[in-house]
Amino acid sequence: MHRRGDWYSAWQRLGNKARLPMYWLGWVVVALAFVEGGWLAFDGSMALLSGDYVTPKSGPHAGQLGPWSKVVAAVGIPPRSTLMKSIHVFLGVVWLAVIVCFALRQHWAWLGMLICAMAGLWYLPFGTLMSVIQIVLLLLPPVRASVVLA
Repeated sequence: MHRRGDWYSAWQRLGNKARLPMYWLGWVVVALAFVEGGWLAFDGSMALLSGDYVTPKSGPHAGQLGPWSKVVAAVGIPPRSTLMKSIHVFLGVVWLAVIVCFALRQHWAWLGMLICAMAGLWYLPFGTLMSVIQIVLLLLPPVRASVVLA
C-alpha cells in the first residue's frame, strides 16, 4: 500500500477551496498587467539597447515621449537617462514575475500586484488608466478572495 505524505492530507483538508478557479476579473487584471508590465520591460530594454524609447516615426509627435516624461522630469529624473530606462526595465520585469505568481495564486502576489499597479500610475496616459483599473479590480472582494484565500 502506498503511503501518502503530509502534503496530501493537507491538500485534502483544503477541499474544494484549493480547486476553485480564479475569479474571472482576476484574469482581466493579469491581462492588463501583462500589457503594461510587458511594454515597460520591452520599451526600457529597447531604449537601453538602441539609445532611445519607441516613439512615433512621423507626424506631429515624431520622436516625442509621452506625457509620462513630464511627470518624471518634474521629480528630477531626465526621461531619456539610463536611470529612467533602467526603472522601466526593472518595474516591467518585476511586474511580469509577480503576474506569474498571481496567476499561480501565491497568497502574497495580490499585494505584489497592487504595489506594481500603484508603481505604474506615473506612466501617463495609458499606463495610468490600466493601473487604476487594476487597482479597482484588485480591491474587489471576489478578486482578492480568489487569490489571497486560495
